[in-house]
Amino acid sequence: MDKTRPSAGRSWPATEAEHEVWVSKSATWGVQATVAVPREINYTSSIPPFIAERELRLSSASAAMAEEASNELIRFDESLNGEIAPFAPLLLRSEAAASSRIENLTASARAVLTAELANRSGGNAARKNAEIIVANTRAMQAALDLSDDLTSHSVLGMHRELMTGDAHHQGGSWREEAVWIGTSSLSPVGALFVAPNFRRVPRLVDDLMIFARRGDLPRLAQTAVAHAQFETIHPFTDGNGRTGRALMQAMMRAKQLTHNVTVPVSAGLLANTNGYHQALMQYREGDIDTIVTLTAESSFLAITNAKELVIDIRGIQASWREQIKARADSGVWALLDLLARQPVVTADSAAQTLGLNPTNIYRLLNQLEQNGVLKKKPEYRSSVFWRSDEILAALDRFAERSGRRG
Repeated sequence: MDKTRPSAGRSWPATEAEHEVWVSKSATWGVQATVAVPREINYTSSIPPFIAERELRLSSASAAMAEEASNELIRFDESLNGEIAPFAPLLLRSEAAASSRIENLTASARAVLTAELANRSGGNAARKNAEIIVANTRAMQAALDLSDDLTSHSVLGMHRELMTGDAHHQGGSWREEAVWIGTSSLSPVGALFVAPNFRRVPRLVDDLMIFARRGDLPRLAQTAVAHAQFETIHPFTDGNGRTGRALMQAMMRAKQLTHNVTVPVSAGLLANTNGYHQALMQYREGDIDTIVTLTAESSFLAITNAKELVIDIRGIQASWREQIKARADSGVWALLDLLARQPVVTADSAAQTLGLNPTNIYRLLNQLEQNGVLKKKPEYRSSVFWRSDEILAALDRFAERSGRRG
């Protein structure tokens, strides 16, 4: 009998455990010893349940909250139906940045948007963080692009985009070693949580994705539980949290909770990261209500925060229209539309996006600089970068609000 199958009679099975042996190398002849010998240490790893066919038996309170949050997500998405162009990329980047911030990876909006264009690696810690957040944005976009294909293959694709350029971790491959959370990086002994043996990972992820594709479950609750299960499987050596939150976005798109934009739910989770980690631990003990309730609460917070960002961007665009005097057919209006969604540009990137001659784009950029819409500065010791400090400040205010409890 497969002991990883859930036993009957429990609404949701708790994670079980199995004994493992960790083989470490330690010096045995004093503190200056250079000779090391293997040492075997006993520990336990997790055995997550299979969930593909399980029902979600929620408390009435958490079920009602999840349903209300689902309706709010749909309404917010629909409210932007006619204004997708500026808000879809800004909200996508905001979600990627918030998801990264949960892992203590922070950078300003200016740093992230500059890193998108620079296409370079290295530099100080802030620049490296910005490059990691750019990779997370790619993973989020890959998740949305793959939302019609909720399979193990799509999860690997998300992770591959996330880990591009990482010299220490293989992107797009299941782990082949033990991973754990807490206490020590030297061994899993005494860890807060030890993920399942790597040999279990492929089958567990296949089972999870069957659960994710089901159409007979309450959608936001299904998304929350799938995320908790993914984090319990921990299928990669690094990037599990960011990939798992990208999977949440893919599921929300697949379940039609969102259609036009990415609602930055990770920005809601940031308001209570301790509660988020605790909810994952409670899930492993057989409690699904906590993670479902927290995901619903985070959705409400994310929508409130995103609405404020939308108001900020609309106000900035309105002030631009008052500042700029140009013919209705002037290319400056197309450039302003671009800046609302891409507030850091180079002359080449703007010309290419708008299909304009580079000579003409310099004229338009200089016009906006003279009107106070743009500032310019050489970055990365190469190109001149043009930026809208107003849009960047609005994005930074969004990030600051994300870190506060509602």
